[in-house]
Amino acid sequence: ISEDLKNELANELCASTPGLSMTKVKEQMFYKVGLADAVDLFRARRVFIKDGFAYVPLRDIDVIVLNNYRTKLSKALALTARSLPSIQSDERLQPLLNHLSHCYVGPDYSVQKNSGKISLEQIDALSVKSFPLCMRQLHKALRENHHLRHGGRMQYGLFLKGIGLTLEQALEFWKKEFIRGKVDADKFDKGYAYSIRHSYGKEGRRTDYTPYSCMKIIMSNPPSQGDYHGCPFRHSDPELLKQKLQSYKIPPSGITQILELVKGMHYQLACQKYFELTHDVDDIGFSLNHPNQYFTESQRLLSGGRELKKELSNSGNSQQKSNSQESMNSNPTPTSSNTTAGAELEGLEAYFTED
Repeated sequence: ISEDLKNELANELCASTPGLSMTKVKEQMFYKVGLADAVDLFRARRVFIKDGFAYVPLRDIDVIVLNNYRTKLSKALALTARSLPSIQSDERLQPLLNHLSHCYVGPDYSVQKNSGKISLEQIDALSVKSFPLCMRQLHKALRENHHLRHGGRMQYGLFLKGIGLTLEQALEFWKKEFIRGKVDADKFDKGYAYSIRHSYGKEGRRTDYTPYSCMKIIMSNPPSQGDYHGCPFRHSDPELLKQKLQSYKIPPSGITQILELVKGMHYQLACQKYFELTHDVDDIGFSLNHPNQYFTESQRLLSGGRELKKELSNSGNSQQKSNSQESMNSNPTPTSSNTTAGAELEGLEAYFTED
């Protein structure tokens, strides 16, 4: 509402809105909302009502938004449930639906904005400060054993690529570490260098591989004995996970919270809690979906950025695009349209295009 209207109604707003003094009323923004959308606030006597409208302070507007979202979501779910059988009968959409729950649609970190800006000497310190637990575990195993199996090399190598290691740096990094173990320089050049160049799109089909998302790490290729890849929150024994967290100086109360999340199979939330505890913040302010996102947000916070914001990327997810294209190419001939399906889909599309 305008400042003039707010000043005109100031006394009523102050009397009808608990916890707001006259000074706070003048500082607070108010919204004029239809009474039907503010029933919960009206029932609790937290808003001023006049002529069928509720005058809602900014601090309570989330109630209105949540109610509106809940209503739209309920309607959309009902429409989707009616449409789903028809959608599932379409062979063109079936592969997409089957893989929908496993898809990652965030930034794929295929373009390294800081490529070459991270030196090999920084990696040890960064692994302690800014690596998610899965990558910290891999780095520690590599330093101790001077070797990682294929699954670990792929997961960790692509992560390092995503944080900015160039191909030349990656070859130097892996070679230095492997020759400290049982692999000599000649064997490394013949047996391991090719796969590193391949992951950077310089060999084979020239596919520029992207770092693994949390969902990919959690859902695929579980580690066996002697492996260190995977998600520690998903694949580690709870007691071993507890010991690992203790060795990293996580407070007992924090370990308890993490283990409770793991018990409930909320692995990414457990990783978010690990971020909060290791960075001493109460709320990270974003939803964690990718190890490289963890690194990016950690560096942003440690470099002085107090406001954590979800990184946006216009690059999209090349892996998802590739999978979608493969699915469509596998069924190039369109099936005959179903009249009922068309009507139901039209209703669903109309709903989602509403203002």
